[in-house]
Amino acid sequence: MVRACALALQAHPKVNSGFNAANNTVIRFKTIDVCVAVTVPSGLITPIVRHADHKTVFEISAEIKELAKRAKEGKLQEHEYKGGSFTVSNLGMYGVTSFQAIINPPQAAILAISAVHEQPIVRKGHVVAGHVMQIQLSADHRVVDGVTGAEFIKTVQEYLENPAALLVSQF
Repeated sequence: MVRACALALQAHPKVNSGFNAANNTVIRFKTIDVCVAVTVPSGLITPIVRHADHKTVFEISAEIKELAKRAKEGKLQEHEYKGGSFTVSNLGMYGVTSFQAIINPPQAAILAISAVHEQPIVRKGHVVAGHVMQIQLSADHRVVDGVTGAEFIKTVQEYLENPAALLVSQF
């Protein structure tokens, strides 16, 4: 998911933005630094995969595991969880099939990822069992309008439906 989002953020840089409420200006982040929501005893923390668009799926996976482990141990350094340009929040492991994530200011958007679940779908005119996952984008409309958000989601969807594309190095 993080790799899919990073590549989609490359294609849709407006989503890789924020809003400065102090002076009412749009922030265009120069790097794609994806935060991943992690539950810790004191609540929630969002460690950052810096330059996620320049990392492989395997590098991102290893980094998230290490960051999450250190987050739960309370061993993250401030620069590892402060900042970031976009956040991914996953409640799928709890069986949640749909939810709205809350944006982390000054970021302009966050993607909510829900559980994969089985449901009937139509393929070539026939109803068959299928696997479906809901993703929902929460966006600050001062920065990311509905069309921009929809185009971003479509790109993420294309990557998820063609996972081999996530393995191809594009940097």
